[in-house]
Amino acid sequence: MKRINVEKCAHMLKKEDNILILTHAHPDGDTLGCAFGLCRALHKIGKKARVICADEIPAKYSYLFKGVEKQEFNEEYIVAVDVATENLLGALEKDYAGKINLCIDHHPSNTGYAQNLLLVADAAAAAETVFKVIKAMRVTIDKQIADCLFTGITTDTGCFRYASTTSNTYRAAAELIDLGADNGRINRAMFETKAKTLVALERLAIESMEFFSDDRICVITLTQEMYKKSGSNEEETEAVPPLTRQQEGVEIGLTIKEKTDGKCKCSIRTYESVDASKLAGFFGGGGHKQAAACKFDCGTEEAKAMLLEKCRELLSK
Repeated sequence: MKRINVEKCAHMLKKEDNILILTHAHPDGDTLGCAFGLCRALHKIGKKARVICADEIPAKYSYLFKGVEKQEFNEEYIVAVDVATENLLGALEKDYAGKINLCIDHHPSNTGYAQNLLLVADAAAAAETVFKVIKAMRVTIDKQIADCLFTGITTDTGCFRYASTTSNTYRAAAELIDLGADNGRINRAMFETKAKTLVALERLAIESMEFFSDDRICVITLTQEMYKKSGSNEEETEAVPPLTRQQEGVEIGLTIKEKTDGKCKCSIRTYESVDASKLAGFFGGGGHKQAAACKFDCGTEEAKAMLLEKCRELLSK
């Protein structure tokens, strides 16, 4: 693995063609905003590029790829955006592990799996760095690209509420608004509009809440039965993990999601007293200090027991 800077990254992308862009599984606004913003930029300079994701992209993000030409080609250069570890690629891992030429990321826990890594760990969103790369490529940023990158920034900062948000984040967002990003519409779609199925799932999630260690740990368990009852699915669960951290006195919030095969994954949210990426790292996952994730090859109850044990260890220090 070779660490590179923004200028080197831009040079490499301008030199290559037939570029495949990978997002992480269970995609969020940052990985998708980066991917489609970069894809649109590459198209503007005559490059062939396309985006793939292991999972279905939630409908609320459809504007990110509206009008993007679906290009067919044999990929020659593979780029991963906002992907800290190869196992976060989901079903794509088996085809692309060990083959990724470039990764653009902001997770301090990035494992260095790509041949070349552009990592800006103090960026609140990977989209901040992709924005710099596109500018370094001398691409004229239009409204569609600006919308993609603004989406990445606003979703990964919780609409600029998280502690990871810096003055650079605000400056990047302001510049994107000047370039045409529809911040009002995007923030409404991301934070103020919920499908009825999601509202039903959130109600069940709140009812499932459990508290441990003098209410310092909050756990939500999302089961396949809950998805069935609410009409929702895992693609809609992006808004659920923050609920755990909104409870007074909670320092660690765990959202454990049962998968169709009986295994599960956990989304971790913490405040400054606990490093979420350290907790996820015990189980092969990663992320940021206040937001991270990990996967388990077991059921939700067994995963919860293991997580609680490590949570108690971290809280006792």
